[in-house]
Amino acid sequence: MADLKQFAEQLVNLTVKEVNDLATILKDEYGIEPAAAAVVVAAGGGDAGAAEEQTEFTVVLKDAGASKLAVVKAVKELTGLGLKEAKDIVDGAPSNIKEGVSKAEAEGLKKSLEEAGAVVELK
Repeated sequence: MADLKQFAEQLVNLTVKEVNDLATILKDEYGIEPAAAAVVVAAGGGDAGAAEEQTEFTVVLKDAGASKLAVVKAVKELTGLGLKEAKDIVDGAPSNIKEGVSKAEAEGLKKSLEEAGAVVELK
């Protein structure tokens, strides 16, 4: 039983690259499709950071849309920047509006910017 437990621990601690390599070996040498290897990742294997829920987000302005002036005003209000700086961010889209913010704050910023007519993405 100890051997199986040790084997299971090794599987759970595989990196994403190692899981992909394992999937290739299983497919090429044993005829097992890679979808079976995805079960290992879903069960907790692979990169531990990828399995955790994202806690910090970046709000990215993809496009100002048709109401550029409204979007500039919204960026100015939401970031506390001056009018020129806000205009430069909107003109330079895609550009980051705020980085390292909580999910709730990011969603609030996204909603406000989209109401002004902007196309926004959260990363």
